[in-house]
Amino acid sequence: MLSHSQHTKVHIKIQWIRVLIGGFLAEVSVIAVVIPFLLIFGQHSLLYVAPVASLAMCFGFAIWVGRRLEFGFVLHGALVGVVATLLYVGLTRARPEPLAYIVAHALKILGGAGGGFISGRLRAQSP
Repeated sequence: MLSHSQHTKVHIKIQWIRVLIGGFLAEVSVIAVVIPFLLIFGQHSLLYVAPVASLAMCFGFAIWVGRRLEFGFVLHGALVGVVATLLYVGLTRARPEPLAYIVAHALKILGGAGGGFISGRLRAQSP
């Protein structure tokens, strides 16, 4: 039987302000990246550009969010993707979307989690 001192509980204090800012900036960046493609190549190009931009922007902003964290990197990164997804769903009033956009939402969360993971690795390597 484990004694009380052998049980470890980790309480992660979520940095909501950073997560909200990171998710907002990630979604704004996705929109900023896809608009030129929309204007130059038309609506069809967004089916290819939006998923890649979603992954990349949430990845990058999750690394930014993780810069000041001590732990919970992947959680914070995934939350950046969730916030970005919820912002888009809110902006579009939850209208039906093409499959590529649903994939883009999943990639936002995965990209955010991946960025959080990398942020944690970078933190572990820093002195």
